[in-house]
Amino acid sequence: MLTAKVTSKGQITIPKEVRDKLGIQPGESLGFEREGGVFYIKKTLKKSPFDKWVGRLKARRGHKTDEIIDDLRGR
Repeated sequence: MLTAKVTSKGQITIPKEVRDKLGIQPGESLGFEREGGVFYIKKTLKKSPFDKWVGRLKARRGHKTDEIIDDLRGR
C-alpha cells in the first residue's frame, strides 16, 4: 500500500506512482467521492469555455458556414 503523510495544513504529497498512473500534472484538480466508508480520489476534467456551445449548430448541419453566420447575425 502506498502512503502519504499529512502536513499541519492538511496537505499531502501524492506518490509519483499514483500521479503517473492518473496522469496528474502540477496545477490540476482532484475530486474526492465518498462511497460508504471509503473515499475515492479522481482526476477532474477541465471544462472548456467552449463546452456550452457544443451541439448548438446540429440543426444547421449541411448548411454553408457563410449562411449560418448570416442567419445568426440576423441578415
